[in-house]
Amino acid sequence: MKVQKLLHTRMRVSDLDETVQFYTAILGLEVIERKTSPRGSQLAFLKVPNSDELIELTSFPPSGPVKVQEDLVHLAFQVESLEQTIAGLTAQGITITDGPTTTSSGSRFIFVDAPDGYEIELIERPAGVKIV
Repeated sequence: MKVQKLLHTRMRVSDLDETVQFYTAILGLEVIERKTSPRGSQLAFLKVPNSDELIELTSFPPSGPVKVQEDLVHLAFQVESLEQTIAGLTAQGITITDGPTTTSSGSRFIFVDAPDGYEIELIERPAGVKIV
């Protein structure tokens, strides 16, 4: 067996509305669907610009609040300009939790925290650099 394609990544969150607001207003993702699953979970599917894969956010209050361990998982997004990104985040009251850092390939990145403590990495890559 060999899979064909990554379709989505699911992340459980404590407050779906707060988290959707972060991903749409701060990062510019688009909600393409919201629904309730057969077991009662609230779901939101988010589209990332220039990507086919979706992010599925789910809230299931009977499971209790989400507690994300430090450095357990993060999402990485490419940005055009790290300076403009930092300025925009700062203007919106978002704290940079790490960086900016420059890699040996010339890429630069920062981290911010989404609600529940999920880490978000924002990366600026020099033209032609395709390193993950």
